[in-house]
Amino acid sequence: MTLLEMEAFLTAEFPQLARGGDAFVLETVGYGTARMRLNFDDRYLRPGGTLSGPSMMALADVALYVALLGAIGPVPLAVTTNLSINFLRKPEPRDLVADCRYMKIGRSLAVGEAELLQEGQSESVAHVVATYSIPPRV
Repeated sequence: MTLLEMEAFLTAEFPQLARGGDAFVLETVGYGTARMRLNFDDRYLRPGGTLSGPSMMALADVALYVALLGAIGPVPLAVTTNLSINFLRKPEPRDLVADCRYMKIGRSLAVGEAELLQEGQSESVAHVVATYSIPPRV
């Protein structure tokens, strides 16, 4: 799927992503790859002035879903079956970027990883590995 096709798909199938403005911004999509940004907003902060774990997990999950669809096409019912996140360092209160790639895409399961980074930083703030279930084609 192209970037424009993916954006149209997400708008149609997941309009809740656009609630509250352009929080999630898709920057690139390829075959089993994607780069997505979570635009900073105070609502993503936790006490201590750091980005919350749930907002980081949401970015990773959406971005990995997009990367999967970049390989298998528009399959709305592909679902997350497992997501594991390692928080590596304290993220600052600014935009967060997820760089995703798939390690394996089978007929019924796919395993991918996401590196979460912040603009201008070379060290990851988190590493995510997730498995998605792909429904059978009918």
